[in-house]
Amino acid sequence: MIDETLFEAEEKMDKAVEVVKEDFAGIRTGRANPAMFYKVMVLYYGAPTPLQQLASFQTPEARTLLINPFDKGSLRDIEKALRDSDFGANPSNDGNVIRITIPELTQERRKEYIKIAKSKGEDGKVAIRNVRRHAMHDLEKLIKDGDVGEDEGKRGEKELDALTKRYVDQVEDLIKHKEAELLDV
Repeated sequence: MIDETLFEAEEKMDKAVEVVKEDFAGIRTGRANPAMFYKVMVLYYGAPTPLQQLASFQTPEARTLLINPFDKGSLRDIEKALRDSDFGANPSNDGNVIRITIPELTQERRKEYIKIAKSKGEDGKVAIRNVRRHAMHDLEKLIKDGDVGEDEGKRGEKELDALTKRYVDQVEDLIKHKEAELLDV
């Protein structure tokens, strides 16, 4: 019973760390990265569609990204969605591909991105702590109902605390890495 609760908590904490990693991939660092555009939605035949389902990406240079639509008729829709996004990128359309040159980040913009990264990291840590709170509640219920002994319950709580610390530390490391990446000129 305790092991099941801990296993379930670990899976949920792992998922929270994955969400933080995905969020960090969307924060640009001055280099062209297709993950920056994964959350861009394109109005494709009247339906909002994720950009990565409509095109392939290539990075021929560090700050240049080529977007090659599978359907050439969607070029204008993709270009419009990219213009409306908040990346500060100006897409150019040559009839076959869309070329985006990522502008150099200013120091002020880098600091804004660091704040965003810290905020997303904090959201991840809160999610991990919420998982801990729910698992702790489940463990206390097991002890109270008499399904497990007091000592076993305390051991499970200690293991849960160690698990929580490990995942919170992972998020902290991700934040530090992203901050260093953003400050790297």
